[in-house]
Amino acid sequence: MSGTSAVIPCLRYRDAVAAMAFLREAFGFVEHAAYPGEGGRIEHAEMRFGNGMVTLGSTREDGRGWLTVAEAGGFTQANYVIVEDVDAHCARARAAGAAIIQEPRDEAHGGRGYAVRDPEGHVWYFGSYRPSE
Repeated sequence: MSGTSAVIPCLRYRDAVAAMAFLREAFGFVEHAAYPGEGGRIEHAEMRFGNGMVTLGSTREDGRGWLTVAEAGGFTQANYVIVEDVDAHCARARAAGAAIIQEPRDEAHGGRGYAVRDPEGHVWYFGSYRPSE
């Protein structure tokens, strides 16, 4: 990969403020920017992890058809985040109350990883596998 192109997942949460706190505490994300809206809503936020980022915001009726995981009836995508120490990261997430749905394990395709569900049902995979560039 080269240049300035990037893929940045965008997530919606019923309680984006709580989601941001969870991402910080459980996963180690750092808030880069947050733009509040009316009634305690988050219109747009950026959370960084290493050189990666996710954006998120509060759910809203804007005609685009955004659904929460609960409204969709299950998750429709997952985020993969590369970490150096999978087991330590899992322990941090567990201590913060994250629901571990796959314990850390060595993967057939290489590396080690685990899966976790955040409080609103988004699934996250954390692993040491680095896809070839």
